[in-house]
Amino acid sequence: MVSDALVEEIRERAEIVELLGEYMPLKRSGRTWRGPCPLHGGEGPNFSVDPARNLFKCFVCGEGGDVFAFFMKHLGLDFPSAVRHVASRVGMEVPEDREVRDDPFGPLREVVAFAEEWFRERLQEENEGDRARTYLAGRGFREEDVERFGLGWAPDRWRGLREAAAGRGISDDQLLEAGLLATSERAEEPYDRFRGRLIFPIHDLRDRPVAFGGRILSAESDAVPKYINSPESPIFHKGRTLYGLVWARHEIRREDASILSEGYMDALALHRHGFATAVAPLGTSLTTEQAELLGRYGRKVFLLYDSDDAGLKATFRAGDTLLASGLHPMVVTLPQGEDPDSLLQSEGPGALTRLIGDAVDVLERKLQILERHGLLDSIEGRRRAVDGLLSTLRAVRDPALQDLYLARAAERTGVRRETLVREVARARSELDSRERSRRAPSSGGSTATHDTGEAGTGFRSEADAAAERGLLLLFLRDRSLIERSVERGLSPGHFRQPGLRSIYSALLESDPEQGTASIAETLEPEQGGMMRRLLKDSTELVHPGDVYEEALRRLLHRERLERLGQIDRELDLADAEQARQLLAEKSDIARELRAAGVPLSFVRNYAVRTIGSAG
Repeated sequence: MVSDALVEEIRERAEIVELLGEYMPLKRSGRTWRGPCPLHGGEGPNFSVDPARNLFKCFVCGEGGDVFAFFMKHLGLDFPSAVRHVASRVGMEVPEDREVRDDPFGPLREVVAFAEEWFRERLQEENEGDRARTYLAGRGFREEDVERFGLGWAPDRWRGLREAAAGRGISDDQLLEAGLLATSERAEEPYDRFRGRLIFPIHDLRDRPVAFGGRILSAESDAVPKYINSPESPIFHKGRTLYGLVWARHEIRREDASILSEGYMDALALHRHGFATAVAPLGTSLTTEQAELLGRYGRKVFLLYDSDDAGLKATFRAGDTLLASGLHPMVVTLPQGEDPDSLLQSEGPGALTRLIGDAVDVLERKLQILERHGLLDSIEGRRRAVDGLLSTLRAVRDPALQDLYLARAAERTGVRRETLVREVARARSELDSRERSRRAPSSGGSTATHDTGEAGTGFRSEADAAAERGLLLLFLRDRSLIERSVERGLSPGHFRQPGLRSIYSALLESDPEQGTASIAETLEPEQGGMMRRLLKDSTELVHPGDVYEEALRRLLHRERLERLGQIDRELDLADAEQARQLLAEKSDIARELRAAGVPLSFVRNYAVRTIGSAG
């Protein structure tokens, strides 16, 4: 017998489009994929595969189900055989009956399971857990709720768990690896990480405990955090885990929607009152990985955060992350001063159900707030409003929703749609550039960013930065190239890095007979040091003539080339009329580049290395 938890893990790992696509040609159609049904031998695109929900459906023969059901129907397998077939395709093993599969993290899991049980026992102890039980009762928790969610109590003792674990043969090293002990320069020995806290076990999708969250019941100082979480471990990755998903996932799949709350207590309050799709991130902003995990089960997400300013900021950050992952966030507006837990306690689930029914799209909620603050009533206010909407307009990836957002934002702000398209494309380009700079390894290579310490400042790409620096290297080695470059139109303004611009200006103003070392002395100390480093650079430039031509073209025609890339990004957002205008502008720029003697091969090469990388 294959355990339910293992079946669920296999189902989660299975890429249903890839697996079923081996039996029929599938083509994307919106959020689903379509093809001819292999079950009844159809020819039309009536067979639909939904990768977000891991389901298929034929609208002619009526067959449907999950990935296991497909192989049972198509290959005539029984359920265990279908599970094993899918498991083999996703690189998993299903143990035969009585077969024990080795888990490299088995001992670590046992340590965490021991701690979960120990915390639960402490909560139930008559004296030791009385304070926590009183607190939970005051928050509306019944005994069956405490049992259902596995809540526990960490006594306010420095080494209670450590001593209990030692009695079971669990070492300090194992407890440290699991994040259950902490160390400090002020303490001679490790001590319990969780002390005097209500404990929330965090389970993975196979319902195994992997970590804990702890809430302090009363703090003597504001310096003591209300909540702490287990640190990262081999079995726990905070940014890829959602609290409550192990209970909520099946209901989310059925409803194609989830509720995202801020923390443990809100998520538990929602579940206790019948909102079975509630989940929460683990004390930090929602991550892309968490959004994508949520998207496996449902596309719509109701954001149920606090109604204060901090809650609104968290709401919109989460909304942008969800949009970027292809999901559709809806904002639930709570009464001022309320959070989900307090509202449920004071007014009951009916009140929250009505508020969820009144939820609005995240862009619409932003527009409501902008209007409330009067920012849509003046030119300056509308400029600020556009800035406030950009993160959401930039984040959305669903094409239909993107078009609706642009139209709605143009209507409410009075800014032309084509202007918004240009702003969004520019914002995406800047974000992508920052992301590339963040991911780029720092090295002492031959780029200008290494010399200045201003990594990526003002540059479209590493290649552009290298072109500026490479051209200066050539000028210092052969100053006759400077005159040739001036004749072709190169000015100091073509250099975007201030230090390199200053060096080029100094070379232009100097006497051709003046030594380069003495020119460096006329510059400011930082720029002079940069020039001396260039003079000492022994990098061999293979085919210097070709290097010179490419670098010079990059600098002379950079604005046109960058505009071509910008047009490509705007075309992804444009309606039909704007697309015609953009294509005409693109044709004009290409004509100008050809007239300037820029080969088409150079333009294509620039697009691949510079512009294309932004996508």
